[in-house]
This record gives sequence, C-alpha cells and structure tokens, in this order.
Amino acid sequence: MRVINLGAEAGSLISEGPWVFIGMPNAVKALNIQRAKDFHLEGPVGQVHAMAVANDMLFAGASSGMISVWNGNTESDPFKYVTSLKGHDGAVVCFIVGGRYLYSGSVDQTIKVWDLNTLQCTMTLRQHTDTVTSLLCWDQYLISGSLDGTVKALGFFPNRLEHGVRAISGMIDADAKPIIFSCENKTIYVYDLPSFAERGRIFLMHTVGTLMVGGGGQIYSGDRSGKLRVWSLGNHQSVA
Repeated sequence: MRVINLGAEAGSLISEGPWVFIGMPNAVKALNIQRAKDFHLEGPVGQVHAMAVANDMLFAGASSGMISVWNGNTESDPFKYVTSLKGHDGAVVCFIVGGRYLYSGSVDQTIKVWDLNTLQCTMTLRQHTDTVTSLLCWDQYLISGSLDGTVKALGFFPNRLEHGVRAISGMIDADAKPIIFSCENKTIYVYDLPSFAERGRIFLMHTVGTLMVGGGGQIYSGDRSGKLRVWSLGNHQSVA
C-alpha cells in the first residue's frame, strides 16, 4: 500500500490518533499524518525498541535499559520531555498498557510494572529465562512472549512454540475467535487461542523486527531492510 524510507533502522512502531511514532537509534520520530508535520525527539540512549502511549504520555524504551517519557504540551510543541525511568539491567524491548499500569519487558528476562500516576515501579515479574520480547493484555490476563520459546499467561500454563518469539499482537477474527500473531526471523506466525494451534504463516524476505495490529484489519510489520509493510486481514472485528 505504501513504503516509507526512514534512512535508519526502525526498532519499533506505534500509531496513536493522527500520530505515528517510529523508534530509531537515540531518537523517536513523530509523524502527524493529518498535518504532514514531523518531530525529532531526542533523549533515548541507544536504539529505541519499544514505545507506548498512556495518560497523554509517550514512553520509549531503549537499549540502555532506560525508559524516556514525554508529556503532551502545546500544539506547536506537542512533546515535552519529563523524565527517564530506570530499573531494567538490559535493553527494554516491549511495552503494553493495562488499566493504570505500564508493563515493560527486557533483555534482563524481567517484566516491570509501572504505575502510570506516580511513574514508579511497583513490581518485577521473573517468569522467563531469556529476553521478554512481547507483551499483551488479553481479557484479564497478561500474556508474555520470550526467546526462551514460551508464551506465558498469568493464570494459564505456559505454551511452548517451535520458534523464539520476537513480537506478538492479537485480533478477534470474523468468527469472534481470538488469534495472535507472532514473528521470528523472516516469518509471521498466526495462532488460534487458547489452543495455540497454528493457523498459518506469512513469509518475508527480511528479518521482522517489530509487529503490531491496527484498525481496519491491518497488520503492520517493520523489518531490517528499513521498510514498513501493511498486511490486510479480511473480515476482521477488533484488535488487542
């Protein structure tokens, strides 16, 4: 549908309203697709691997282990740097927002729980034995994927896949059944929930670094070639 040349590696990608945020080395590029404006947000140290928006704040996790935070400001200057959250001993590679908490997964094999009101870490979860690569809030559960080859959901038994997990995202299909997308290397896998039975695969030419599901039944993938690809799933219903 469209290809954007970023000129640098895209480590993460999210969309929020009219904004598209792209995590890059030592910076975040913010694109306003309605007004054709872009902003270069500096502050992160290293490649930005994860981003999230909550409580009118933008969070960016980098390879240094720090999480940079910006607050909404004026229309002419919409991003004001607030602080950096410290606690991870390795690169922050994934986020998910659930309720009043931000969950962050890291190379240090932990998941940290941050209170969005105080920006303090309230809990550290040690469920995995390798990098926590992706997080998903599904119904009343926190689902985590890791390079240790497991997907774990608090309250369920862990599910072992045939591949490492670099990113996961969820969607409700046309039959009102939950499915998740998981990527590793040059392949995007599709699984039914809660059985984790494989439904299909999408094959690419380059290693997929980030994956997300958006509105309109579209799946977005960013790879090491520097290209953003948009996939369409027919007869969608909702996303997670």
